[in-house]
Amino acid sequence: MSKGNTIKLALLTILMFVATSCKKYLTLYPQDGVIRQEFWQNKEQVQSAVLGLYASLLADPAGKDRQLAEYMFLWGELRGDNVISGANVATDELNMLQDNILSTNTLAKWSAVYRTINLCNILIDYAPGVIAKDNTFTQAQLNSYLAEALTLRSLLYFYLVRTFRDVPLKLKSTGSDTDVQQLSKTSQADILTQIIKDLNTAEPTATISYGNRASDKGRITKYTVDAVLADVYLWMDNYQDCIDACDKVINSGQFALVPGDSGFFGNLYYSGNSSESIFEFQFDSQILNSFYTAFLQKPRFLASPNVMSSVFNIDFLDDNNYDRRGRFVSVNTNNSQIWKYSGVTGDATARSIDQFYAHWIVYRYADVLLMKAEAMAYLNRGTESLDIINTIRTRAKALPATLEFPSPTDADAVALYVLDERSREFAFEGKRWYDLLRYAKRNNYRNLNELITASISNMPGNLQQSATAKLKDLNSHYLPIPYNEILNDPNLVQNPFYKN
Repeated sequence: MSKGNTIKLALLTILMFVATSCKKYLTLYPQDGVIRQEFWQNKEQVQSAVLGLYASLLADPAGKDRQLAEYMFLWGELRGDNVISGANVATDELNMLQDNILSTNTLAKWSAVYRTINLCNILIDYAPGVIAKDNTFTQAQLNSYLAEALTLRSLLYFYLVRTFRDVPLKLKSTGSDTDVQQLSKTSQADILTQIIKDLNTAEPTATISYGNRASDKGRITKYTVDAVLADVYLWMDNYQDCIDACDKVINSGQFALVPGDSGFFGNLYYSGNSSESIFEFQFDSQILNSFYTAFLQKPRFLASPNVMSSVFNIDFLDDNNYDRRGRFVSVNTNNSQIWKYSGVTGDATARSIDQFYAHWIVYRYADVLLMKAEAMAYLNRGTESLDIINTIRTRAKALPATLEFPSPTDADAVALYVLDERSREFAFEGKRWYDLLRYAKRNNYRNLNELITASISNMPGNLQQSATAKLKDLNSHYLPIPYNEILNDPNLVQNPFYKN
């Protein structure tokens, strides 16, 4: 069965479960009835449940939420400096671009994330019981499946704590309306501790390879676990642990940078599953991504003029001298369209609506290299850090950077150089705001001005002063708890900046 048909079947299975689910955001699919009595009987059903986790990353079977990839783009890009509004931008989207965010903003919504978290919890709770029912189901197979669920759950909680800070921590599946537990928030620090614990549990038993490239890039492998660990450790300023996790990926020999030649765009973004990829959400012709209207048909978002003029830079004397990540890769320079998800061959040719199956890349090899470079900056390894950055820049045929070349002994300056390079490398890949926030908050927000300058750079002049004042309140860097969740759960307390 093709990957598309497999995922489609998994979505249909989820739809069957949804029919009797309750409406709470933490109570997504019931455990009584069909799941408990008719499911969890053999290893094939466990495998189907695992595939259902990946199906849930692509779409809400009930059609009530945006795709997770769209939330990841919106949360990771709109408050940064690379995206501006298009003519068709929605009011809530414009408000986030302008840092005018209320708890009623529909982008401050986490139900899509908790839906998949609960599916992970279901598998973690029920799959172990299948060992006693199916003697062909081995402990090694079970442990591999559990590693996938633990890692996906950890990844999604990592998105939540970087976006909302303190959130409800749900580690057990919810069955039906009769056993709903209304939860209060858990601190970001405690959730990060749980994430590290779960990832370290998953890493030794995670699969190294499933035997084919599509699965190795579209499912959790040991190297996905290591990439998430590196990212979490870097967020926590645990630099040596970050480097150690990066080195597991680097030393595996399983990944390489895609050459910056004529095939760069096609290999990395159009076809997907490249040698550089570690983990991707694999959309296809049967499950399209939602970026057609966002970026191409009636664009709600465009690339900021700053992206080509200052981020990638322009050689006004030689039109053939350009950063391979910029023109007709990140940006359609004819009309400022965001191009990574919209183009066909790295030129002005756009995808048709039925070709909008560009994968959402969560981690790739360049990310691991630059995470290591950032961590090295704070361990007196600035020269090695700059060497890594030079490798990335050489691949891309990058133009001289606008940021002054730093002294290898100046940790903040080297890390800022990394930050600048990450803006080029991962433009519109949902990382910019999180990168700015990680850099800004380090050492008691010593670099807060970098975040403020970037965040207000595309705002109208009359809004910049008020936005600056908001951003100086550190509580404003996280989104509000969704308004409806506050109404429905008396144990939830609104984030401090958004209290009336």
